[in-house]
Amino acid sequence: MKKLALHWKILIGMFLGIIFGFIMNSIDGGKGFVADWIKPFGTIFINLLKLIAVPLILASLIKGISDLKDISKIKSMGLRTIGLYMFTTLVAVVIGLSIVNTVKPGNGMPEDTIEKIKQKYSNDAGVIDKLNKATSQKEAGPLQALVDIFPSNIFKSLTDASMLQVIFFALFVGICLLLIDQKKAKPLVDFFDSLNEVVMKMVDLIMLFAPYAVFSLLANVIISFDDTEILLKLLWYAFCVFGGLVILIGFYLVLVSFYTKKSPIWFLKQISPAQLLAFSTSSSAATLPVTMERVEEHLGVDKEVAGFVLPVGATVNMDGTSLYQGIAAVFIMQVLWPEGLTFSNQIVIIATSVLASIGSAAVPSAGIVMLVVVLETLGFPAELLPLGIALIFAVDRPLDMCRTVVNVTGDATVSILVAKSLGKLHDPKPKDWDDNYDAVK
Repeated sequence: MKKLALHWKILIGMFLGIIFGFIMNSIDGGKGFVADWIKPFGTIFINLLKLIAVPLILASLIKGISDLKDISKIKSMGLRTIGLYMFTTLVAVVIGLSIVNTVKPGNGMPEDTIEKIKQKYSNDAGVIDKLNKATSQKEAGPLQALVDIFPSNIFKSLTDASMLQVIFFALFVGICLLLIDQKKAKPLVDFFDSLNEVVMKMVDLIMLFAPYAVFSLLANVIISFDDTEILLKLLWYAFCVFGGLVILIGFYLVLVSFYTKKSPIWFLKQISPAQLLAFSTSSSAATLPVTMERVEEHLGVDKEVAGFVLPVGATVNMDGTSLYQGIAAVFIMQVLWPEGLTFSNQIVIIATSVLASIGSAAVPSAGIVMLVVVLETLGFPAELLPLGIALIFAVDRPLDMCRTVVNVTGDATVSILVAKSLGKLHDPKPKDWDDNYDAVK
């Protein structure tokens, strides 16, 4: 009997997790059972992925840069990567604004629904936390994002998993390895090459647990939905975000098909485990080790390209989040501040959404924090801001799951495009967890 592919196992786990979650939602004490006995397994899985993310970035980037042998190639790869990320982010925001201005999901929102959302979510701890984070981020200064790239203590950066700082350090080390005598550089290069192989094998082993982990994660998501009436009232808004994300993935597939001559179906099939994990975890950072494994081994992108493009993308490329910010900002304005929907303000939304995506953390619901920054830039009334965030808070988690899928897909798309442009795309060579098992028995 043919071995069941990983993406099918994960899909089965997701499906069963959703059913289990609904069953537990209807049973007295079911939510507590899921929280106490099911959720921890999903948490363990995410922790394991986060555990190897930083070592993987360090090892793959340092080894990849040192393998280029020429500093000018770093400039070429960097410019193509950042250029493509900015281009796809711009396209994402334009798609989002086009949809929300056509459908107008905020027009005609019933007053009783607005009042109910206000009572339920305006003073919610989650909403207040996002507003506070956005305020502190805005007050930090226009160049704070640039300052934050440069670490003062790399060990603290590694401990805090400050991705941009880790990426900078890895690039710095990789470039310096190119500038010293190759005989002296070789032991360190070999060390990081070996570390990269070990971490990639860890990914293979951790993924054996993935179907059970997504069961746990999805069951926990389902029991967190406690007001289906509000969810139904926000259906048109959710439809706009979801529809825009689907169109954006279609745009990615056109790029892949046109430039690399690869089948879009083949592309989706190869990265589907990373997409499904992104959906389950709502974190492109947690999914990064799996994304790198799928892109290197199953798409055929060289290590030096994947090792540079994907970590950078997990930090600065948030196409799904940018699309969502455009739709969410206009939706909130349609409901609460229609006089602010001017053409100039929509241009500001495009600019701020593109820039905000660079500073958006690769963690669940970080898009809401950046949305607050976008709304404040437009001059949105401060007294309406808590209600504005409350309007979309009820459906943020499922939409966050969907836009994280797009973020990960965008990273994989840019990596294969950059690899093709540099002649670094080869035939895939997938590895399994037990490839060397017989040799060590």
